[in-house]
Amino acid sequence: MPKLKTHSGAKKRFKITATGKVKAQHSRKRHGMRKRPQDMKRKARGTKVLFKTDGDNIIRHFLRND
Repeated sequence: MPKLKTHSGAKKRFKITATGKVKAQHSRKRHGMRKRPQDMKRKARGTKVLFKTDGDNIIRHFLRND
């Protein structure tokens, strides 16, 4: 059985922390910023840690290097 490749798009979008959690960018920040409320734009800065089940699915399906 050949080795599985890491999903190229996933390795650009997600990072794994030292404790094994998955970090990702906030959504809805690409365009249409003028119509968004200021507090929504402020909360969407930086990165967020995904829920455990979502992070586990990302690692299992896209980021594993078996």
